[in-house]
Amino acid sequence: MKQIITITILSLALFSCGNKETSVEDLAKNGSLTELRAKKKELGQQQTEIKRQLTVLEDKINELDNTKHKDLVTTLTLKDTIFKHFTEVQGDVETDQNIIIYPQFSGTLTKIYVKEGQNVSKGQLLAKIDDGGLSSQLAQVKAQTELAKTTFERQSRLWEQKIGSEIQYLQAKTNYEASKNSFDQLEKQLGKTNVTAPFSGTIDQIITDQGSLVSPGQSPLMRIVNTNNMYVKADVPENYLGKVTEGSEVLVDFISLGKTYTGKIRQVSNYINPDNRSFSVQVALPNKDHVLKPNLIATIKLNDYVANNTIVIPNNIVQKNGKNESLIFMFIPETDSTGTVKQTIIKTGKEQNGETEVSEGLKSGDIIVIEGARTLRDGQEVSIK
Repeated sequence: MKQIITITILSLALFSCGNKETSVEDLAKNGSLTELRAKKKELGQQQTEIKRQLTVLEDKINELDNTKHKDLVTTLTLKDTIFKHFTEVQGDVETDQNIIIYPQFSGTLTKIYVKEGQNVSKGQLLAKIDDGGLSSQLAQVKAQTELAKTTFERQSRLWEQKIGSEIQYLQAKTNYEASKNSFDQLEKQLGKTNVTAPFSGTIDQIITDQGSLVSPGQSPLMRIVNTNNMYVKADVPENYLGKVTEGSEVLVDFISLGKTYTGKIRQVSNYINPDNRSFSVQVALPNKDHVLKPNLIATIKLNDYVANNTIVIPNNIVQKNGKNESLIFMFIPETDSTGTVKQTIIKTGKEQNGETEVSEGLKSGDIIVIEGARTLRDGQEVSIK
């Protein structure tokens, strides 16, 4: 009997191994309507059984998991730090070497030797103005001056030898000095026909074209700019007068450039503007890459307060109670990941960049809730994310 049962079981096993179950894809492609309905019914029964089993498991998990119903929070362990507060004022980038060059002589602009964007050195020849025959006059006066000089030198030697009259000596001296003065004046006038760079810099703009008639004070020729020595000038409210001193380091933000520079106050004005009750400051800036340009808008951050070894917390975790007191939730650990929260009243100080200085109520080593605190109540059990 045992052998018959064994043979029967083996036969069934072999039969089931030899008949693989048809996949849903194959059945959908080749199966009949009756077979499709039967398969759908079978899968529905399996789905119902799986849902039942999942419900049993979920109920048991909820029964055994002590942290399931506890709110999840994120915590921060506090430590002493340095807190700095900055006051922001608006300013503009300036340079003392940003001028428009005007001619010093009337005439035709005969030659321009530079182009826009060109770097030039102090004293370099930039342009030439027609002298209107002044060079010919200078050559003539030069010859007269040399003759007057020779006459004076000879008359002087004769006078030293007591030869000739004093009046002859004085006339020769006067003629030479007058001729030399005329020569010097003409040479100086002729020098004004040369337009030279007053300082080293860059030719930013050519304003007057070559061949134009120009005159002093009326015909702008070109703009020259030196961007090496740039600074920011800003007006600061008078109540910061005692807190802003020469040599103080400040931060300068350029929103348009997306850059922040560290500079030093190089000058503090001694004059209070009665119109807006402010005084001006100048902040020297490095400009090695020459990205700073005159009139660029800047934000100066003046460090007006520093606190050493203080507690700083994020602004957004500070709440207010009915008495308008500031409060936060401290975390009291019970295990590595669970604990209770304690509502704590604190006193806050200055704020800067999303952070608040805490003057009372917290100390180094305290653990506070920084995420998930808005829905908590005093003494509530929580779990750390």
